[in-house]
Formats: sequence, C-alpha cells, structure tokens
Amino acid sequence: MHATPALPDEVPASAGTTGLGAGTTGEHAPALTLGHLVQRTARRLEAAGIGDARLEADLIWTTALGIDRAALYAAFRDTPSAEQAGRAEALCERRLNREPVAYLMGTREFYGLPIDVGPGVLIPRPETETVVEETLRLVEGVTSPVLADVGSGSGAIAVALAVARPDAFVYALDVAPRALELTAHNAAVHGVGERVHVLESDLLAALPRRAHVVAANLPYVMSGEIPLLEPEVSRYEPREALDGGVDGLMLVRRLLAEAGGRLLPAGALVLEMDPRQITAAGDAAASCFPGARIRAARDLWGRERVLVMENAPGR
Repeated sequence: MHATPALPDEVPASAGTTGLGAGTTGEHAPALTLGHLVQRTARRLEAAGIGDARLEADLIWTTALGIDRAALYAAFRDTPSAEQAGRAEALCERRLNREPVAYLMGTREFYGLPIDVGPGVLIPRPETETVVEETLRLVEGVTSPVLADVGSGSGAIAVALAVARPDAFVYALDVAPRALELTAHNAAVHGVGERVHVLESDLLAALPRRAHVVAANLPYVMSGEIPLLEPEVSRYEPREALDGGVDGLMLVRRLLAEAGGRLLPAGALVLEMDPRQITAAGDAAASCFPGARIRAARDLWGRERVLVMENAPGR
C-alpha cells in the first residue's frame, strides 16, 4: 500500500480552471507538472461530489499513463505529453459522467486477484468475497470438490475458487454472452481455464453433474429501488444483473427450487443477498430443504449478507 504524497498547494493561474492541461496553455504559460495535474483532477472530481476524489484521480492518471501508483508519485515533477493528458482528460470526463472507475480502468481487485471487468458485466464487490470464503470453508475436507458459480458475471467467484483450490472442478454458469466471454478470459489470465468450465445456462439448467456447493450472487436488488442507487450503478451496470424483482428474491427462489436435484448428498448452497432478505430467503430454503442447516454469514462490514444452506445427509 502506497502512502499518498503531498501535492503542490496551487496550480499556476495561467493554466486555467477547466480541463487537465499539459505542457503549456499559452505562449508564456509555465508547464504543468504531473503533480499539479493530478491535483486538478482530484479537485474536479471532488467538486462533482465524487467520493475518494484523490484516490480516483490517482487511478485515472495511472490508467492514462499505464503505470502503477508508485511510478505515478515518482513522476510528479515530470510534465506529461499532450497525448497522455488527453487520455487522462477523456477518462476524467467519463468519471464526471459517473461511469464507474472500474470500467475506466478495466479491472477490479477481488479476493486478492485482478479481475478484468467492463460494461455489460456487474463489477465485483468486496462483500461478495464472503461467498468465496464460505464456499471454501464448506469443502475444506473434500478432495477434488465440484463447485458451481451461478450467474458468474466477470467470473470473479469461479476464478477465485479455482485459484484457492487447485484440485477443484468449477462450473461457471450465466445466460449473458458477454459474461461468459469475460469469465473465460479471466480464468485463462489466472491459469485456471482448464478447470473453470464456462456454460451458457439459465440458472442450473445446463449443469452436467451434481455439485458439492452451488454458489451464487444473483440479482437481488428490489425493482423499485434500482432508480435510488448511485448513478454509477443505476446508469451503467446491467439492469439484468441487478433486478431481483419486487422483493429481490425472484431468482433466489427459482434457484432454491432447482437446487435439490443438482447437489450431491450433504451438498450446500451459498447465496449472496440484501441483509433485509435473509429471513425470507431462509424460510424459502427451509421449505425446499427440510432438515437442512441454514445460517447467515456476515460480510466484511458485519452485515448478514450470505445465506448458507447445508443439506441434511441422505437428501
């Protein structure tokens, strides 16, 4: 983790107040250093109401320059070329329009892994790491576990599971062609392409064998709440990856109804959802799996985010 260095207190007045600028802005104007330009980007983001403006300014410039943050800080006294400043300006404008920074960068870290992302696919969230942790815990004593990630999106869950368990056989299921493409790409990037089997599937329909654990981060936002989400989510992330119907549990209920015939004896389900949905989802799980052990797992912020259903042996 890099400490954020102090930036210059003032940007030369001759540089103007809009745009990022590069080199000189007039015949006698002083050149702007990278440090000044990063500061200007941060101020523009902050003025637009974007949180973590300084961090995001760093990310915009590292993306534009193709360098990491340590190299960015080391270059603060340098002057970017007009081409480099133009790339940063284009990224800044996209961010000011509230496009998610992960889409600008093309990547998001998940479970310690860089996962490539892009428009049309949900951006992985830190709370989803709880799904990975609970799945791995359930198969600690299982040799060569068979795992299924339903609604794989970018493939974050499937890839993280395959990397963490080199003996696992993972199915990644999704209905969206873009998601399937990106899952296969991320699996190949992390060297697990031969063990992550990507299948076009409506929930579990195409799963060819029973699994020890079925994990899923299905759409669970209540339809009426989507317009209330931050514009980064409501305007840019795919609605089909967000909308869980009136109560957010439309697809969760379908999955619970299908899962009985898709799990191995004593198999388990690990499902992410809104903490407000845990009780209702737990009741639905108990109805589909009488005698099962059902519990809620907490996310990184201590919220009951993941429903875990461990089937009773013999079912």
